[in-house]
Amino acid sequence: MNEIVLTARHALGNRVSAEALVASDGFSARYDLNRLEGVFSRPSHKLVGQSYIGRVLVLDTAKGGVASAWMLHEMQSRNMAPVAIVFNTVNPILAQGAALGDISMLAGFDCDVTAVVPHGALVEIDPATKTLRVLRAAAGEPASATFAQGQQGTSTVHVKPAHR
Repeated sequence: MNEIVLTARHALGNRVSAEALVASDGFSARYDLNRLEGVFSRPSHKLVGQSYIGRVLVLDTAKGGVASAWMLHEMQSRNMAPVAIVFNTVNPILAQGAALGDISMLAGFDCDVTAVVPHGALVEIDPATKTLRVLRAAAGEPASATFAQGQQGTSTVHVKPAHR
């Protein structure tokens, strides 16, 4: 099996592993979620109807302000939160909300994280090393990726054989 490792510029929280819900869409805890049922509820969201509880959300950008930040804390207090959120871009308010809600977060990659991480894959988020590892693609398929070099000539997406 190959392993995909992505390195973020921003990270906080604890090391966690879970199934990834991936979409090239934004994220607002206030407008996109039914926080009582634990599912994406905005009809136009690409993850509508899917449960976010105990999952790693891999999305394009954070939307919203203070209300979304407080809602992450509230969701965590009821054990109805994602274990981590991963964004191409994040705003300071949602980063503060992730910290307040004790939800691990990575953001800022040299690639489109929503195009590299397979939906349904088992992923590991390690904020200490600022890495996201795809441990197993959905349905037991090996993970693989193609990528372009970053702007400084180095890539943050590494595809290598996994250690056995």
